[in-house]
Amino acid sequence: MDNAISREVERVDARAKARGETAYLADRGFENRLYARVVRARVPRGTIVNRNTPALPPGYHYITAADVPTGGKNCVRMIKDDWLVFAEAEVRYYGEPIGLLVGPDRQALAGLLEQFEAAVEYREQEAAVNLEEALRCKGGPIHGEDNLFADLHTSKGDPERAFAEAARVIEREFHTGHQEHVYIEPQALVGTREDGKVTIYISTQCPFYVRKAVATTLGLAAEDVVIEQTPTGGGFGGKEHYPDVLATAVAIALTKIDRPIELILDRMEDLEFTSKRHPSRVRYRVGLDEADNIVALDVDMVLEAGAYESSSRVVLQRGMFSSNSVYEFPNVHVHGRAVATNNVPADAFRGFGAPQGLFAAEMLMSQVARELGVEDVELKQRYLLRQGSTTLTNGRIHEEVKLQEMLEHILNESDYRRKRREYGAGNGRGIGISLFKHGSAFTGNGEPEIIKGRVRIRKRADGRPELLVANVEIGQGVLTTFRKIVARVLDIPYTDVVYNNHNTAQVPDSGPTCASRSVAIVGYLLQQAAEKLKGRLQEPGEFEVEQGYEHPAHLHWDAETLTGDAYPAYSWGVNCVEVEVDPLTYEVTVTGVWTAYDIGRAIDEGVVRGQIVGGAIQGLGYAGLEKLQNSGGRFLQHTMADYCIPTSLDFPNVRYTLFDNPYQYGPFGAKGAGEVVFDGIAPAFGAAVQQALDREVAHVPLTPEYISELTDGTDSAFHAQRPARTADAEPATTAP
Repeated sequence: MDNAISREVERVDARAKARGETAYLADRGFENRLYARVVRARVPRGTIVNRNTPALPPGYHYITAADVPTGGKNCVRMIKDDWLVFAEAEVRYYGEPIGLLVGPDRQALAGLLEQFEAAVEYREQEAAVNLEEALRCKGGPIHGEDNLFADLHTSKGDPERAFAEAARVIEREFHTGHQEHVYIEPQALVGTREDGKVTIYISTQCPFYVRKAVATTLGLAAEDVVIEQTPTGGGFGGKEHYPDVLATAVAIALTKIDRPIELILDRMEDLEFTSKRHPSRVRYRVGLDEADNIVALDVDMVLEAGAYESSSRVVLQRGMFSSNSVYEFPNVHVHGRAVATNNVPADAFRGFGAPQGLFAAEMLMSQVARELGVEDVELKQRYLLRQGSTTLTNGRIHEEVKLQEMLEHILNESDYRRKRREYGAGNGRGIGISLFKHGSAFTGNGEPEIIKGRVRIRKRADGRPELLVANVEIGQGVLTTFRKIVARVLDIPYTDVVYNNHNTAQVPDSGPTCASRSVAIVGYLLQQAAEKLKGRLQEPGEFEVEQGYEHPAHLHWDAETLTGDAYPAYSWGVNCVEVEVDPLTYEVTVTGVWTAYDIGRAIDEGVVRGQIVGGAIQGLGYAGLEKLQNSGGRFLQHTMADYCIPTSLDFPNVRYTLFDNPYQYGPFGAKGAGEVVFDGIAPAFGAAVQQALDREVAHVPLTPEYISELTDGTDSAFHAQRPARTADAEPATTAP
């Protein structure tokens, strides 16, 4: 099969967005609308003893848990029903919604908001705001008896025996912090009633998630709730579940108020109170035999989940399954826990647990290599997964693995071996490399048993095919790539394919826009549906074809024991980052970024290039810049002035190479690309800084403050001179 599908075309939404013509939710007018503001708790933990509700002016409304309709539930339906729409007697985190103020004037609402928040009286309790406090149940359990939302194990081989027979054991511990999504458009929705149904216009990744949540809260049949995704200015996972939290609150208000209600968070509110990436602590024990071969691995991973479970259990699973990166060890045990704290609930974020596990795993391998006195690349190559290898969940690597070829390419492109010999603490320079993988689609049986995705293609009266799917554009390019897939099958211009309907009343549930599944899973369903349609385009009248998900027969998974094929296929990557560390300010300058990926076959190289460059820059922000400090249950950074994110001007060009490796069950061979391009940047950056400082790195973000603590001003060689800048990176390359 040729790779014509990979040729770059103009994105169908490019011109309107570049010209500022795309109408986002805040640009739309709703006749007779009211505005809403969330009344939030002012303590991180406590009980509400008195609400002292102030008087409201005419035309204003205050909505609380008492307004949940009969038959409904005061919960945000996610994987569990524990996250409340409105706090009742108990407050679990600072900023937890207590009520919703609705009225016609936004300035008046701001004044009322301050009054209502100040009027609530609390009996404060001791809060647990970090992992260590939560693990020892400071202030008493927040959840259950032990604060654990999830307590999971998976094992391979006989790790207990292997450790008993090991000649030596190496131990390490790694930490990652919170991260904010910083999507361009903040959380936004308008709720109304249309044709007797609750209708929500919303900036979201997952319209059917919102429908399920709203229907549960109101006690309605799913068909009585209609969700329409509006053009969405970015998500990164932040608009996977959190829109449900706001939509359920507005939906309750709609049972009392028969007018459109608009709720759009301002940037400060969005930064302070929406979900974040899960912080992590990962502890390793590595067992080695007398020849210094790794024979056993024991992993203890803890994720901070925040006040409610949300998707923490499945984020933890992916983190656990990433904790050995791309290496095959004979005996492995992984213990994973998701711990409740009195912080904003953590939730989905690009990578979904994999960045935490991969940072720890790759830094571990580099530090084991340091202790053994060998180069990290040499050590890593000994244990690389190959086709037929057994994963840590006792599944198989079914596809061809091109890691060795990709690694050699990056080593040559970056001149890694020479730089590795010459760089070090004496000149403040370093270069690091990471290898990694990311499973496409939901974990285990998620696709066939939970999601059960379906797509339809309608042949319209004008002869054009119209795509009916629930997956949405959030900047990643599916408005273009889905059209290309179907057009390629039907042998028509991609611009002749219609795809502009994201209304849950009119499209089937093809699943959420997350988990690197949109192209890999839904794109393949569209390809199969287009094959059904092919040859019928000349039939008169309108008709539809449908295609449902069919799990490949060779894949097996046991959800109880977490064993088997965790993912249908993997995307693979190798990243290399070169840095200089200033000995006076401890600032890190990135002087080179090289990347290589196997994402099967690229559906559109221009779209993939955008993912690669964007993922690398976002990953470098996670690795070295984006610091979220928690003090007493509140984030200290809650404006764009103090939560700094990188721009394209902060880093050199990101050079990339794609390795074509078509996947049997992906559209024209494609696998997922949206998350793997983020996953490996932080450990490559960490390894580079580690070499520059000649100090072991165990934490991201690697801020100047952390580097100062690592060096402690004692390394005379590092502090002797300010390093000179190396040459900027060369332009990006395309696939060989």
